[in-house]
Amino acid sequence: MPIIKTKDSTDLYVKDWGSGRPVVLLHGWPLSADSWDDHAYALANAGYRVIAYDRRGFGRSGQPWTGYDYDTLSDDLADVLEETGATDATIVGFSMGGGEVARYMSRHGGRGVIKAGLISSVVPFLLKTDDNPNGVPEAKIEEIKAGIREDRATYLATFLQGFYGVGWITSPVSQEVLDWSLAMSLQAGLKPTLACVDAFAKTDFRGDLPAFTVPTLVIHGTSDTTVPIGPTGRAAAAGIAQAELIEYDGAPHGLLVTERERVTADLLAFLAR
Repeated sequence: MPIIKTKDSTDLYVKDWGSGRPVVLLHGWPLSADSWDDHAYALANAGYRVIAYDRRGFGRSGQPWTGYDYDTLSDDLADVLEETGATDATIVGFSMGGGEVARYMSRHGGRGVIKAGLISSVVPFLLKTDDNPNGVPEAKIEEIKAGIREDRATYLATFLQGFYGVGWITSPVSQEVLDWSLAMSLQAGLKPTLACVDAFAKTDFRGDLPAFTVPTLVIHGTSDTTVPIGPTGRAAAAGIAQAELIEYDGAPHGLLVTERERVTADLLAFLAR
């Protein structure tokens, strides 16, 4: 490794740390696998094999023109599992990455997976519609894309402040964390950055929920303004038969940083059960 070539010849950059039962970590938009590093390091030291990869179009992976729909993205996950030989795996998706988990469970029958995790995830449906009234309005989604097209660096710098719950007076993260996250975000291509907004915001995963036939950990912050907990975390937990929901009171979207130690502890406890 560290490059895996998918069935449509896209290069995916893969980190493969440690040894033991595999845990596959899927990153959020618009970041890369590096956003999982603290947790991957802790899990590997705890005796797990940790596999994290840059989604197509992001980080160090290839940037093809097509393939930013969840069917293709779940096929990429299937290719990573196959090429790494990961079986009896736990797959955990953060934010946009939760969609890959859901679509893999339905499209690929959850092959090789014994547990799943959804952290600050967009599953089951983020978009506001008549039958999903608590979702995010489509106009807000279009504003995101317009801001990226106008001035991607400035827009993402502002977006990341909300992502981590930065306020006018206090901030749960340092300026250096914001700078690091922006640098990760700007590794992505413009096309995948825009295309994945439509993918994570407009894909309806409600029909994928019955395919979760394994124990599933759902973690979500109650003050997440990027992916509100109502139509996502709480709805996912209600629709997945073996789900355990842990709500982080007052926490924002970027839990991997703002609640780093708690997330690691909850993941380790879940993996040990």
